[in-house]
Amino acid sequence: MEIFQAFILGAVQGLGEFLPISSSAHLILTPYLFGWKDQGLAFDVALHWGTLLAVVTYFRNEVWLLAKGFWHSLFKSTREISNNLYQKLSWLIILATIPAALIGKLLESRVETVFRNPLLVAGTLAVVGVILLIADKVGKKEKNLTEIGWLNALIIGLSQAVSVIPGVSRSGSTMIAGLFQGLTRQDAAKFSFLMSVPIILGAGILKLPEIASIENTSALLVGFISAAVFGFLAIKYMLRYIANRSFAVFTWYRLILAAVIVVVYLSR
Repeated sequence: MEIFQAFILGAVQGLGEFLPISSSAHLILTPYLFGWKDQGLAFDVALHWGTLLAVVTYFRNEVWLLAKGFWHSLFKSTREISNNLYQKLSWLIILATIPAALIGKLLESRVETVFRNPLLVAGTLAVVGVILLIADKVGKKEKNLTEIGWLNALIIGLSQAVSVIPGVSRSGSTMIAGLFQGLTRQDAAKFSFLMSVPIILGAGILKLPEIASIENTSALLVGFISAAVFGFLAIKYMLRYIANRSFAVFTWYRLILAAVIVVVYLSR
């Protein structure tokens, strides 16, 4: 793999992880559209670690408070889950992670083969894009993070589990679930971004032997740094953008990209 290709793939991962456009879809489509050799799932997971660095860096204060809250929740003398926001949120994030971890493991072989099909990606891009717009229109956008309950977290977690299918988008599906349950755009996005920490970390650990076997370490490092930088920028400007604007632009992007994929696929 060329260094330039690794840089582009890293940028694609960084932007796609936190914008509701599906990073996995774009990591499949980028080599397909440019005629590059598919980089494989192990390289994709390594790029995800770049976005893990981005979200931990951007939300460093929140991540520290969540880790601290989780630790204190383990001991009776300091446990106050119902009254301490970060103790509660730490367990809600764990609950929301379980469905995706289980389904991701069960469908691992399909994710690496069957699901990396351009037409499937086009279909999921279009369908989820429309659902995103509907959720943004009908969601009451009144709740914030302090009002998230156990059932809310479980539903968002189940929506994250569906995102193992490329084109669905992990951030997109979890934001949709948050919006349907009345969360504000910014808090739906923030919870989605914080949820990414354990799932990306877990997937990376499981794929660590395969990542370690990648021989082109220069390309791997460039892709990792690119994903981290573009991921940080995506979080920063995404939160600013949705403060006063709808998700409509992302729906239109997904629909246009889906149409382009179908045209390219049929022309080939």
